[in-house]
Amino acid sequence: MTPTPHRAGYVAVIGRPNVGKSTLTNALVGAKVSIVSQRPQTTRHRLLGIATFPEGQLLLVDTPGIHREQKRAMNRMMNRAARGSLEGVDAALLVVRAGQWDDEDTLAYDALRGAGVPVVLVVNQVDRIADKTKLLPYLAKITEGREFAGVHPISALKRSGLEALVKSLLALLPEQDALYGEDEITDKSQRFLAGEMVREQLMRQLGEELPYATTVEIERFEVDGAMLRIGAVIWVERDGQKAIVIGKAGTRLREIGAKARIQMERLFGSKVFLETWVRVREGWSDDEAALRQLGYE
Repeated sequence: MTPTPHRAGYVAVIGRPNVGKSTLTNALVGAKVSIVSQRPQTTRHRLLGIATFPEGQLLLVDTPGIHREQKRAMNRMMNRAARGSLEGVDAALLVVRAGQWDDEDTLAYDALRGAGVPVVLVVNQVDRIADKTKLLPYLAKITEGREFAGVHPISALKRSGLEALVKSLLALLPEQDALYGEDEITDKSQRFLAGEMVREQLMRQLGEELPYATTVEIERFEVDGAMLRIGAVIWVERDGQKAIVIGKAGTRLREIGAKARIQMERLFGSKVFLETWVRVREGWSDDEAALRQLGYE
């Protein structure tokens, strides 16, 4: 029998905010490389998740959600990052939430249509639809007049339907050797991932109070034997926000740091000593120069 050819290539993961793009990327990679929360626009950076299988390698380009509102410089940069991720990819995933399709889903589809690559529709969170008889009419409606290389109802959180999705994606990629080592899971540095772990806790614990007014900068990242010593600055835009992040007698800041440290130790496989500070930088989210300085693409 002729052996199955090994395939590898880049796959953009596109969709409106909060449809589970990062959860899907993490599920396919088999490790947490992209932070997640219940808040829209948690993902702010382009990130490569490397998913390696015996049959091939998926290089998943996880992106910020494409959205219409571009009131601040950060929103505009996030949209540019999402659209720019389509350059040089071999295929794309359009991720939508089961039972829903709105103007921002259409916006994401239109962005993909002009990219000239095959698009696979991923309908996420199908486990939340109690009446499964509604799924087929919904799929028929959202695919009518739209061209997809495949349609896959899945649950990224429960890892349901992923095997068929991987097989479908690999078939769209060129025949070639793996582009990254088997033990590599992302193109981002540990320094970058450490900042994201802190920001994830900010989004989870302060999402209702400060959904988008915070960002994180890693000032120090040192290897001290078996220990990583990390210093993280949490930037806010006003003094009142600083007080919210710190909390009464510093309790909230300590909780943010403690939970972020646990996540870092799991991901890095080493002990972590984490220090956190909160500083004010007025208007950073609407200042492109400040955003570039803080690591935004």
